[in-house]
Amino acid sequence: MTEKKLRKFDTKVQHMKYKVLREVARRAFSGNLAETIIDIPKLLIPGPKPTMCCCIHKERAIVQERVKMAVGGNKDNPNVIEVLELACDECPASGYAVTNACRGCMAHRCEDVCPRGAITFDEKQRAHIDKTKCINCGQCSRVCPYSAITKLVRPCEQACKMGAISAKGENMAAHIDDDKCVSCGACVYQCPFGAIVDKSYILDAIRFLRASVNGAGPNVYAVVAPAIASQFTYATLGQVFSGLHELGFYKVIEAALGADLVADEESRELVERRYLSSSCCPAFVDVVQKRFPELADHISSALSPMATMAKIIKERHPEAKVVFIGPCTAKKRVAQMEPVKNYVDCVITFEELQALFDSRDIDISTLPEREVDQASGFGRRFAKCGGLAEAVAQGLKEHDDLDFVYKPVSCNGLEECIKVLTKASKSVPIGNFIEGMACVGGCVGGAGCLTHADKNRVAVEKHGDAASIQNITESVVTYETEGDQLL
Repeated sequence: MTEKKLRKFDTKVQHMKYKVLREVARRAFSGNLAETIIDIPKLLIPGPKPTMCCCIHKERAIVQERVKMAVGGNKDNPNVIEVLELACDECPASGYAVTNACRGCMAHRCEDVCPRGAITFDEKQRAHIDKTKCINCGQCSRVCPYSAITKLVRPCEQACKMGAISAKGENMAAHIDDDKCVSCGACVYQCPFGAIVDKSYILDAIRFLRASVNGAGPNVYAVVAPAIASQFTYATLGQVFSGLHELGFYKVIEAALGADLVADEESRELVERRYLSSSCCPAFVDVVQKRFPELADHISSALSPMATMAKIIKERHPEAKVVFIGPCTAKKRVAQMEPVKNYVDCVITFEELQALFDSRDIDISTLPEREVDQASGFGRRFAKCGGLAEAVAQGLKEHDDLDFVYKPVSCNGLEECIKVLTKASKSVPIGNFIEGMACVGGCVGGAGCLTHADKNRVAVEKHGDAASIQNITESVVTYETEGDQLL
């Protein structure tokens, strides 16, 4: 991998995913995808030696599966996250295992505490665990004097805080329980083999753009998540916006403006209802609805910033196409559900946007800067955990609701979300506003990001500070008076 490619992505898994998306996009823009799609595996894995698998043929077969995901995946599977079983065969099954640290001691405490007789010994008196009997209670691990028995957890299972992933089938491939999955994409980013992938809808975006550029279709709007300020670090944000116009987008709209409108609405709703949880993160909302349905009535009635801006665009230009560009795989799922599907035509991630740029040979680092300054700093800071809670506090302040005692709780990642929601479900006092962020760090840690560095949060802070509008009321008033010109 070249230094130029390394700076765009965290891992080689992301880079391979990107290369597949880029080649699919390149052919789709040229109009010859159907005729040339079969050539992609051989192009990307030229051989003669494999680089990641046992043989070149398997590597190409896996790439072919990635191509299927790049063109939309299994249409019969409603989940936007899928497992490539062919790529998922290298991880040991989760559970307890005996390591080489076992000394074959005489005490055999592990055998004594095992409730199922799962531990036996070889001729050197070293322990072995019968997986057909083991119930993963961990008692053997706790009593071993050499700490020789450890718990192995697959990266995907470790990443999934909803317990939606387990090993099944003859090859013990990962299996996703759609009833538990909230499409956060944590497993997608953490799988070291890239065996779990989010479906791509870049073909829809390309179809809209080609039709618009050729004069055969309506204008295409890009609604861009504020987390973009932490991505594409090899260029300026203004150059990224210029690149979007080069791709054929008619206008670029900050989702952060929608965040301002949501903060204004949620701060008012909180005073009226006295207790509220946020509605901006679709994975968090899904957690509430699937695991804590008794708390669902407390979810804010406000649409997400994405849906808010898309709805506004559609109300003014019903024929327009709206493409949301952000870090979130869960947004792909919610964009197919009522009422959001009436406003958002397509969702792509930052990874996919990079593939679109390169498929058209657009080097954004060489482009002039195009200013987009439509939102307040508070709206832009929605991209970090705590940003929404801060914006609601600002909304309360600007509405002069100072007599309302605001007690926000910001949940940083699904694990924290579940802990806080568990307390709330048991009527444990936790505050009166729950900000739920499924990704650690907030949207800057989304599965569809190019990079997941700690400095992403700092970049979003700077992006917020750079906004010419520094309060929510001014942002709302500016939108109300200049909305037609903006859109």
